[in-house]
Amino acid sequence: MRKAQDVQGEEKSGMPSGDRIDETDARLLLALIDHPRSTTVALADQIGLSRNTVQARLAKLEEGGGLESFERRVSPRRLGCPLTVFAAVQVVQRMLDEVAEALAGIPEVLQVYSVSGPTDLLVQAVAADGDDLYRIAGMILAIPGVERTTTSLVTREIVAYRTAPLIRRQLAAHPHAGR
Repeated sequence: MRKAQDVQGEEKSGMPSGDRIDETDARLLLALIDHPRSTTVALADQIGLSRNTVQARLAKLEEGGGLESFERRVSPRRLGCPLTVFAAVQVVQRMLDEVAEALAGIPEVLQVYSVSGPTDLLVQAVAADGDDLYRIAGMILAIPGVERTTTSLVTREIVAYRTAPLIRRQLAAHPHAGR
């Protein structure tokens, strides 16, 4: 049975529906970004909501994919892997799933994206040094279905992964959305 929704697209419970976050969720996420170790009670105090509302919204964000893994971001440098590389990988299309599974089996591979254009996959990996990078690149090339790779070494990170500016822009563009 479908829950009744008002004209704003919110369920009558006050919880947002759909894939987009509303202003309250945006404020909650910004508070969580600013203070990632905050308790539910502390977050509720920061944004002026009840603990139960904050807990329900966090649960809904987790269930809906709005909050991804709570895995702490560990610096690969601290694990002995100061080199970061991006490898553009061309694969035999019918073997894409097998290639992806094999890449997931390489511990130094941090992320893999399927991309459009002349490259099929963009792989982010880390290495201890040049010899280790050579070993990892060889492992990637040895995967059945990998046709070609082009590897670029990161010389420094200019802008770290972040979402707070995007959330703030959306809040500014749509003030009072979902109210």
